[in-house]
Amino acid sequence: MTITPPALSVFETVESEVRSYCRGWPAVFDHAQGARLTDEDGHEYLDFFAGAGSLNYGHNNPVLKRALLDYLERDGITHGLDMATTAKRTFLETFQNVVLRPRDLPYKVMFPGPTGTNAVEAALKLARKVKGRESIVSFTNAFHGMSLGSLAVTGNAFKRAGAGIPLVHGTPMPFDNYLDGQTPDFLWFERLLEDQGSGLNKPAAVIVETVQGEGGINVARPEWLRALAELCRRQDMLLIVDDIQMGCGRTGAFFSFEEAGITPDIVTLSKSISGYGLPMSLCLFRPELDVWEPGEHNGTFRGNNPAFVTATAALEAYWADGGALEKQTRARGEQVEQALISITEENLVDIKEYRGHGLVWGIEFHDKDRAGAVARRAFELGLLVETSGPQSEVTKLLPPLTITGDELDEGLRTLARAVRETAV
Repeated sequence: MTITPPALSVFETVESEVRSYCRGWPAVFDHAQGARLTDEDGHEYLDFFAGAGSLNYGHNNPVLKRALLDYLERDGITHGLDMATTAKRTFLETFQNVVLRPRDLPYKVMFPGPTGTNAVEAALKLARKVKGRESIVSFTNAFHGMSLGSLAVTGNAFKRAGAGIPLVHGTPMPFDNYLDGQTPDFLWFERLLEDQGSGLNKPAAVIVETVQGEGGINVARPEWLRALAELCRRQDMLLIVDDIQMGCGRTGAFFSFEEAGITPDIVTLSKSISGYGLPMSLCLFRPELDVWEPGEHNGTFRGNNPAFVTATAALEAYWADGGALEKQTRARGEQVEQALISITEENLVDIKEYRGHGLVWGIEFHDKDRAGAVARRAFELGLLVETSGPQSEVTKLLPPLTITGDELDEGLRTLARAVRETAV
């Protein structure tokens, strides 16, 4: 496929230089359905990006779209702050019946604002309020958002530098296998906690991703997560799981921590919780942690009622049927893994490692510029993939969970070609 770069004059002259994705994908996209986008020149692209994980059910999912259109056509509430509405009530009842009760999770639900970083800020603030301590422990290569509190527990140096001020009260610890298995899990962390001379202030909480998406597709082992949960319990620290990108079925189960058999004290959700790409986030926490005063944490757009409508439709369509989507996601994940094995065998000299879980995967190259080259060539061939990792050294695969087996095969063949054609 030959791509003619569009005239981007208005984007270049009016929009800020901060824009990023459009630089790697120089097209003006016009419409999308399922796992495919089409630009205004009629070129079609298979989407292995899925709105950075916000479109787990694909673009313009017909079931969700019908629910949204019906709601809008009857003049349902659009903006509601934290007022009680029928859309919010229906979502809360459905979320409780479909997600929380079957998993024996007693969480209270907070609507902190429309984005993932809003949910993380609420989680950090609540943990500090409950424990009366300031320090939060995070992990190497973590990513938790772009606002100041979230950046303080984010590892990426480039993103942290954008804050422009010191980022305080956050302490990084090694993520699973960060030291290549040379040191027992949590040896350093626990020693610091027990040594009165370590200089580590007693943390209020630990925040962790079970799979670090932006950090390079680093997958924590279930036993590592269980050991972390036990450490938090022994040391009187709250455990926060950031499930913003890996929740809502991305790893298979609805919550990414289910496989490890742990119950975090606080969970953050966003991205695909609305199901349709509409802004929405949740902060979930054990009932005894609900020590907020009315209005102590709020936000104008925390009552996005159209998002409640599509979120309810997504839960009913994909999570109330006994696990069909979870089984399909695991099967699709095996399909990806087999393709990545073949790609790696074909490119043994170039590829350092492939890794992933469910329908999130990454290929790390020895040449740290190679991942970007693969992503650019994939775009030219009609496939959208992004990069991740501290130096963008990983090509990241994040297709919709609803992608068909044939579409997944097509995208994987295109990826293999992009890897092959960027070989030096």
